[in-house]
Amino acid sequence: MTKRDYYEILGIPRDASSESIKKSYRQMALKYHPDRNPGDKASEDKFKEAAEAYSVLIDPEKRSVYDRFGYDGLRGEGFSGFSGFNSSVFSDFEDILGSFFNFGFENIFGTSQQRRTNHPSRGRDLVLELDLDLEDAVFGSEKEVKINRTELCPECDGSRMSPGTEKSVCSHCQGRGQVRYQQGFFAISRTCSHCQGSGEIIPFPCKDCRGTGKTKKKKKLTIKIPPGVDDGTKLRLEGEGEAGDQGARRGDLYVISHVKRHKFFEREGNNLLCEISIPFTKAALGSTIEIPTFEESELLQIPEGTQPGQTFRLKGKGIKDLYSHRKGDIYVKVLVKTPRNLNKEQKKILRQFAESKGEKLDGVDKNIIDKVKGIIH
Repeated sequence: MTKRDYYEILGIPRDASSESIKKSYRQMALKYHPDRNPGDKASEDKFKEAAEAYSVLIDPEKRSVYDRFGYDGLRGEGFSGFSGFNSSVFSDFEDILGSFFNFGFENIFGTSQQRRTNHPSRGRDLVLELDLDLEDAVFGSEKEVKINRTELCPECDGSRMSPGTEKSVCSHCQGRGQVRYQQGFFAISRTCSHCQGSGEIIPFPCKDCRGTGKTKKKKKLTIKIPPGVDDGTKLRLEGEGEAGDQGARRGDLYVISHVKRHKFFEREGNNLLCEISIPFTKAALGSTIEIPTFEESELLQIPEGTQPGQTFRLKGKGIKDLYSHRKGDIYVKVLVKTPRNLNKEQKKILRQFAESKGEKLDGVDKNIIDKVKGIIH
């Protein structure tokens, strides 16, 4: 089933500010909350849909991925709608809506209200823009690149703890991951700021990574460019993005190709276009000319009477399609060269030719004027 556009769901423009996103979500949450619409499955679905849209658009990183790659890009990030939904993003609105309706967000999405479990986060995706020659796009190639990416700390292996030490229960929330406050009639739960909801703290963080569990490192990669890539083609290298938390998988690397202009060929899809200049004698009398291609040269028959700008096709001599592997064609546009610096003998021959055709070289050609008048009037 096709996903609805998140901006459309919340009724906001694509350049909406965070405040506009919050305001729109707050209104929809109040309107479609299950406590206000008991037994109404359609309202509950709309509530969940709005919550999912909000969880993406309020997060700058997820919003950036969604704007560039759509929902498929989010799936690459490990986001799968409510199957992998993390309701902690709604902690602020749960304090308002959950207490007001006596219906927490965890009730709706099937998670526990007692403690918020921090699951290991998948590594972030990276984007690399790569310049290619047209030859690379035709034949495919291998490119060596260096990227700066996050790796698990080799000292603590991503645990964030100094080797030989252990985590301890957070004394601020007694391991629950949440702290509850009573304000009048309202009982408010907030994520524990000391342990960020995990219920555990690290008393002795790793010194090498300062407790982050990760370090930056340059990595050399060999990227295989398949034949048929075009300008703007996105290639996905699974597992070549940044490291995730300990126990989580790496992100992916997206390579966006930029194909440079060629000196001789112009590309249109899988077809190649070129221009060839020939003497007017060859255009008039016919000839055979040699056309360079990316494989071996091809002979092109120029029929007699060829006109300037006439185009000929070399079938199957273009670029192989990235998916179907069918080859495009080469289209050759003929430009006719007019000779310069003729000697007396050459001019005499041309005059004789013009006379044999009944053409008058001196004076105004009234046939042209009559044709133009016919078009204008």
